[in-house]
Amino acid sequence: MSAPVAALASPFLATIPSPPQGVWFIGPIPLRAYALCIIAGIIAAVWIGSRRWVARGGREGTVIDIAVFAVPFGLVGGRLYHVATDWYKYFGPDRNPLDALKVWEGGLGIWGAVALGAVGAWIGCRRRGVPLAAFADAVAPGIILAQAIGRLGNWFNQELYGAPTDLPWGLEIYRRIDPATGLADPITGVAMDSTPVTVVHPTFLYELLWNLGVFLLIIWADRKFRMGHGRVFALYVAGYTAGRVWIEMMRTDDATHILGIRINVFTSLIVFAGAVLYLLYVRGKREDPELLRGKPMPGDDDTAATPERPAEELKATADDADEDEGKDEPKGSDDSGDERAEARSADGNGKDAKD
Repeated sequence: MSAPVAALASPFLATIPSPPQGVWFIGPIPLRAYALCIIAGIIAAVWIGSRRWVARGGREGTVIDIAVFAVPFGLVGGRLYHVATDWYKYFGPDRNPLDALKVWEGGLGIWGAVALGAVGAWIGCRRRGVPLAAFADAVAPGIILAQAIGRLGNWFNQELYGAPTDLPWGLEIYRRIDPATGLADPITGVAMDSTPVTVVHPTFLYELLWNLGVFLLIIWADRKFRMGHGRVFALYVAGYTAGRVWIEMMRTDDATHILGIRINVFTSLIVFAGAVLYLLYVRGKREDPELLRGKPMPGDDDTAATPERPAEELKATADDADEDEGKDEPKGSDDSGDERAEARSADGNGKDAKD
C-alpha cells in the first residue's frame, strides 16, 4: 500500500468510510477480515460450481473433490505471482524475504491463482475422469463471484485504491496505529481518529461491481447459448480482464512498471486477447452429460437422480427391474430349490474331478 497523500481541502460531505480495523484478536489468535473474505469466496465458488455441475449431469461431490486440489494450488500460485511481480517488497534493500510468506497481509495475484489452480483442477479432473474444460465452464461464475467477495478484504486492509477524488463515493483512508506502541500499522492497527488523511477512488469497489456484472453476463450467456468446451470460462476471462485494464490504470499503490505502465495492464491485455481468440475458434454446445459422470468413487451414489435422469425415470427403471427378476424366478420354490442344490452339487463334483 502506498503512503497516503494529503487530504483534499474540500469538506467530506458524502464519502465511503473505511473500517477502523481489519484484524480482531480472540486472545492471542488474530481474526483477519481479509482471510475471512477469501474463505467466504471459496465457499461460494464451490457451492455454485457444485450446483452447476450437477445440473449439467455430473456427480454430486465431484466439484468438492477437485477443489481439494485446485484451491491449495490456486492460493500458492496467486502468492507466487504477487511475489514475482512485486519482488522488491520482499527482496529489496532492508526487506525481509520471510515476509513473502505472510499471505494474511494481502497480495494474491489472480493470474497465478488461475494458472496454478488450473493445474490442481487438471489433477482432480483426471482422478475423477471428467473433462477439464467442462469443469472450468461449471465453476467459472463461482470464480468471478469469489473474486468480488475477496475484494471486500482489500477494503478492510485499506489497499487497492486510486488517486484522490472529491466524488461522493470517494473512499476515506484513516491512519491506523498499534495501540500498544503508538506506531503506524496499516494492516493490524486501529484507526484512533475517524478524520480521513485522504479520500481516494475506491478501485477495489469498482472491480467488485465489475466482477458482479461479469458474473451476471456469463450466467445469462450460458443459459441462452448453452456454451461448452471451455467457452464459459473463456468468456469469464475476457470479461474480467476487460475491466481489469482500466481499473488497474486508476490504481496508485506500489506496483512493478514496464515502460511506465503497470505490469498487470500488460498481463490483462495478453490474457484478454487469448480468451477472445479461444471464443472465436472453439465451437460446440455443452458436452454429453455422460462424459461428466466420470469415474465412480467410494461413496458415490450411482442411483442419484440428475436432470438427464430424473427421479421418476429411476423409479420406473427400478420397478421394471423388480418385475423382470420376479419373472425369471421359477415357480414352485421347493422343487426349484432342490434342483438348484443338485446342480450346485454336480458342479462341485465336476470341478473336483477336473482338479
